[in-house]
Amino acid sequence: MRVAIVAESFLPNVNGVSNSVLRILEHLYRTGQGAIVIAPGARENQEEVPDYLGFPIVRVPTVKVPLIDSLPVGVPTLAVDEALREFKPDIIHLASPFVLGAAGAFAARQLRIPCVAVYQTDIAGFATKYHLSALAYGAWEWMRTIHNSCQMTLAPSSMTIHSLEDHRIKNVRHWGRGVDAQRFQPAKRSEALRLSWDPTGKKKIIGFVGRLAAEKGVHRLSGLNGRDDLQLVIVGDGPERPLLEAQLPDAIFVGALGGEELAQAYASLDVFVHAGEFETFCQAIQEAQASGVPTIGPRAGGPIDLIEEGHNGLLLDVDTFVEDLPFAVDAILDPEIYRELCINARASIFDKTWDALCQQLMGYYREVVEEANRVPLTILGQHPELPRWAARALGARVA
Repeated sequence: MRVAIVAESFLPNVNGVSNSVLRILEHLYRTGQGAIVIAPGARENQEEVPDYLGFPIVRVPTVKVPLIDSLPVGVPTLAVDEALREFKPDIIHLASPFVLGAAGAFAARQLRIPCVAVYQTDIAGFATKYHLSALAYGAWEWMRTIHNSCQMTLAPSSMTIHSLEDHRIKNVRHWGRGVDAQRFQPAKRSEALRLSWDPTGKKKIIGFVGRLAAEKGVHRLSGLNGRDDLQLVIVGDGPERPLLEAQLPDAIFVGALGGEELAQAYASLDVFVHAGEFETFCQAIQEAQASGVPTIGPRAGGPIDLIEEGHNGLLLDVDTFVEDLPFAVDAILDPEIYRELCINARASIFDKTWDALCQQLMGYYREVVEEANRVPLTILGQHPELPRWAARALGARVA
């Protein structure tokens, strides 16, 4: 099978969207499939990679969205259509489509190639968080236009599926996120690393891993400020770091980590906390669980599916997260239950490997391709459910 991936974000930017694309490409490589990636180019001070595992990467220009440094946007150009025509894919995969992905959806219709859209980013939630009311107002209508022009939408959690269906997006299926259970495991725990964070060796280590951006809600960990028995560790970098360093004066900020350093950091925590309410999945929670670390998250979005309260962690209401966090941490660290929570955290990811998730994805691909062979696809401009304004915005010719 030949797969064209149109990714709203990709290397050198590292985030949930680019990471999932990398795992898909690795699976396609192992199984002898063909692939191409169409993605935004690198920003200033970033180095582009021309290919990944031999799969070519076609770049489009990148612009910055005001106030949202963590959400670069690829500008659609003729290169999208030209690359797809030359590659002749069996299926087009839209990774978190919004701007560049919209061009991919349009091209798929024009070329009559079946298309799968993967919903990964809560654009409307981000826009609200960044006070971009105009973007928030039109986000769902635009997303509905993109996703309903595809044959299938894949969503990572039950909450996300319900939200998409409430906004009249059709044919939504569940596709979660895999985790590397070999890289992220309890055996990576490092006492030397823990001592570098707490030379006394007496404090419990509470940590966060992720981008330091407003939508991640890291400021809510301020509920742990002033605790002499805890050491807060923040792994990651981003535009909010200077502000967070002021809001979390007792925390250790170690910057962005990857590979074995990241695996050791996860496993060396006693409790993992993620406070952002806009996560469609939250891979960081799953990686912490694979590392045998109990987790605390918001009672919103993807974490609801990943955290089973009292079994591998706790969920907190977003509105009272700051006030409730100290009590939740103390509850998890209770010596009578802590060891069991650690065991349960690790056990909860046993059926969530990337190999299993990619095999499921290939099944969705085959289903969509077979259906397209039975029912000829229409051109985008002729699609009966596509608003005329949306067709024009995507460049379609309508009467």
